[in-house]
Amino acid sequence: MSAHCMLTGARPGFGNRVSHSHRRTSRRFDPNVQSKRYWLPSEGRYVRLRLSVRGIRTVDATGVEAAVARIRARGVRV
Repeated sequence: MSAHCMLTGARPGFGNRVSHSHRRTSRRFDPNVQSKRYWLPSEGRYVRLRLSVRGIRTVDATGVEAAVARIRARGVRV
């Protein structure tokens, strides 16, 4: 599964590894994406979300109902 956050939309960034001799090879910077299960009271079920740690903190601050509404507004099926 791709390393992107369902809530914030964080995706991998790309850059270069630079060796001691300054040769460059490509690399990717993956976001810290975790799979987390939340109880959704309005639907009476659990939802499993793939969120970055920043997304998890956002859910903790705004609540799971508002977070799921934002995810669905982006067009992602939950």
